[in-house]
Amino acid sequence: MTLFWFTDAEIPARSPLADDIAVDTVVIGAGIVGLSTALLLAQSGREVAVLEARRVGSVATGASTAKISVLQGTRGQAIAHRHGTAVLSRYVAANLDGLDWLLEFCADHDVAAQRVPAITFAQNAGERDAIRAEYEVTRAVGLPTELLDDLDVAFPTHGGVRLREQAQVDPVAVLAALAAAVEARGVSVFESTRAQGLRRRGGTVEVSTDHGKVSAGSVVVATGSPIFDRGGFFARLVAQRSYLAAFDVPGPVPSEMLISAGQPTRSLRRHPTGTGAVLLVGGSGHEVGRVESEAGQVAELLDWAQRWFPGARLLDRWSAQDYHPIGELPYVGPLLPGTDDVQVATGFAKWGMTNGVAAALALAGRITGQPRSWADVYEPWRPGEVKALMAGAQANAAVARYLSSGWVHAVGARPGGAPAEGCGRVERHGVHPTAVSTVGAETRVVSAVCPHLRGIVAWNDAEQTWDCPLHGSRFAPDGTVLEGPVTQPLPRR
Repeated sequence: MTLFWFTDAEIPARSPLADDIAVDTVVIGAGIVGLSTALLLAQSGREVAVLEARRVGSVATGASTAKISVLQGTRGQAIAHRHGTAVLSRYVAANLDGLDWLLEFCADHDVAAQRVPAITFAQNAGERDAIRAEYEVTRAVGLPTELLDDLDVAFPTHGGVRLREQAQVDPVAVLAALAAAVEARGVSVFESTRAQGLRRRGGTVEVSTDHGKVSAGSVVVATGSPIFDRGGFFARLVAQRSYLAAFDVPGPVPSEMLISAGQPTRSLRRHPTGTGAVLLVGGSGHEVGRVESEAGQVAELLDWAQRWFPGARLLDRWSAQDYHPIGELPYVGPLLPGTDDVQVATGFAKWGMTNGVAAALALAGRITGQPRSWADVYEPWRPGEVKALMAGAQANAAVARYLSSGWVHAVGARPGGAPAEGCGRVERHGVHPTAVSTVGAETRVVSAVCPHLRGIVAWNDAEQTWDCPLHGSRFAPDGTVLEGPVTQPLPRR
């Protein structure tokens, strides 16, 4: 799978960390949250460094559809149901600030952004109630949403709710501009530098990496699912994988950003190019490592797109990973209650372009002593989190099931010959659960035990990776860490 946004992108490679350094704040992760936070802190006069394990934008942000919208599917009613409209109002205020800041940045740095409506639509009659509920709750908090009976699109719909003047961008173009902007402020961005350890020492926080150490007064962990997760955020997040595809379509492409109210998710937007508009279609999501066949999920999405857009020619297909908070609201703030030297940002539930920038505004405000008026809505240790305990119990019961079933299967699986090309399986070598795969005509053998919390990994047949069904850690066939809360690779056998 290839990331569509990187096809023609010109982003300079940046060097890894070469020596031990000391700064005011170290930011871990060079996506929308990390780079926006770094820029805001640098603008306030702080000395900042950014650590990125791979390349700028290579994980969540660079894989997104980059919809900048305050109408977010049916998130409004989910938040209001759990927390009430007063909390939803502050969540909307945060997202509006994120939208405004990001669009102002794009305008100031010549990054193209298209102002288009966002629409949540009903795929069938059973989703009409959700459309009505989203309309009513968004109107209740002051958004000028409109209820639609009909949509002018090629596929069946049963009405929708629309919010005008939202936006869409090329996320890699945004990240390239952010990286250049932070470097112009004297911030060092170190790529291919994986943070591996964190400890407090002499009044500072020391982050160890595979290339050296960074000492700082404060740390921002902006890595999707937080690494160094002493606050147990992994137990309050559900890791979700979804799929995206870009098509050259002979007919008209919808001009609005669209997303379905129900499952399976269907998300659409257009991307203007010099030769016409490209159709982007996303959806068919699932919890990481918990489906029979990821390739089947991809096929379902491609079949849907080619059914309703006849003659569509596939240009690229790729995938993205997002984290859904069990309490419905993102977590932005201290890693542990009562401490301020390590901050985290996670749980954007696929709406990271607005929430991610809002998180950066909240983090920078907290670090500089100028908090945002709505920042408490993201507080990770808010009293309202008690209400999420039932959802957390359900999510972690599923984790326990996958932990036990994975080990039972691994213990009973006997070794076989080399898997076929593109295939992988878990088997037992002596007393060790072992992951065996063949990719690019090379058979690799690594431990099947995820170093995070010892779950047994599963083969992802769409992306040819090892995925942990417990909390979403993912590994290349050779065991290299790709993403998730884990910081160590699968050992080779």
